[in-house]
Amino acid sequence: MPKRAAGLTARQVETSKKPGLFADGGGLYLQVTESGAKSWVYRYQISGRRRDMGLGSVEIFSLADAREKARTARRLVAEGVDPIDNRRAERTAKAVGVAKTMSFKECADAYIRAHQAGWRNAKHALQWSATLTTYVYPVFGSLPVGEVDVGLVMKAIEPIWSTKPETASRVRGRIEVVLDWATARHYRSGENAARWRGHLESLLPKKTRVRAVEHHAALPYVDLAAFMVELREQEGIAARALEFAILTAARTGEVLGARWDEIKMAERLWVVPGDRMKGRREHRVPLSGAAMAIVEKVAELRMSDFVFPGAAAERPLSNMALLMTLRRMKRGDFTAHGFRSTFSDWCAEQTAFPAEVREMALAPAVVDKVEAAYRRGDLFDKRRQIMDAWARFTDETEAEVVDLSSARRGALA
Repeated sequence: MPKRAAGLTARQVETSKKPGLFADGGGLYLQVTESGAKSWVYRYQISGRRRDMGLGSVEIFSLADAREKARTARRLVAEGVDPIDNRRAERTAKAVGVAKTMSFKECADAYIRAHQAGWRNAKHALQWSATLTTYVYPVFGSLPVGEVDVGLVMKAIEPIWSTKPETASRVRGRIEVVLDWATARHYRSGENAARWRGHLESLLPKKTRVRAVEHHAALPYVDLAAFMVELREQEGIAARALEFAILTAARTGEVLGARWDEIKMAERLWVVPGDRMKGRREHRVPLSGAAMAIVEKVAELRMSDFVFPGAAAERPLSNMALLMTLRRMKRGDFTAHGFRSTFSDWCAEQTAFPAEVREMALAPAVVDKVEAAYRRGDLFDKRRQIMDAWARFTDETEAEVVDLSSARRGALA
């Protein structure tokens, strides 16, 4: 019979400092590392293979605790069960149990918390929460995320697919993202129930076929020159910001957030950084003579890093500033953003500039194949021509006649 190792004492466990393994008997060892850390190890052999199983730190488990853990492990070995494999199985089962209690809402909340710091503005997180609270949580928010199937997703989005296709599409996309997150965290498995391609597209019509897309109300380009005369009579920084937005065909948020270090006066250029663009790409905007006149005018009153500062110098104009300007002019029948459509319609119907030049001037958020083919060089020189022509068109003296031959020569130059 093999000689049994002398057991350790609590005092030895406490005072041992020499690195190494110190046997307590029955396969239990005290392990002391070079750094002085102490832990328990159970050494055993099963199916001809020797294995070491960690039993925890001495700071957490006493000698008596470790002996009990080793005793339980020895019983498993005697029954032909590998203690390490058994422990992994128990942990997996516990994780599965947690997953079964993790609701869709809990997963959505966790996803929003994890990603909102990377979103461009706080409103995005609020929009996520608002749409899920309105359309999803009442249907399956409290259910385990692993149980969300196609039937539940359809129950949430189908009622609004025909009446609010844009909202329904966003809701579907957000459900899909949350389910992907839950799958990555092992809270669910299998196919994503909200996936569109090759999946829900077989059950729902494309949103573009449900109802025509609702565009921002826009001023017809034939009325633009008269409107600009009236706008230029308006006083205040908001009126100049609206005029600048029209002349550059930029989005409202891009104009309101414009900073002086983005304006290159000598080059007649405005460089909008990618983090302020909807498409997350830097956008170079050629400034016409009319746009530069606005920049020079507001530069005389410069009091902030913002080109168009709000009431507080350290903050830009509010999102409502341009809309309120339109209302004061009694032109609340269209929006500031709609002037991008006015520009687009004018380009398409009154000039010979290629469509890709127009599209790149508008800096769409989604890059299609046509734009992708031209992105290596951003058509800047041609875009300067089109913006100069646009500025001339906004002037009442030249608005009635568009020189298509001149535009065609410039577009093809």
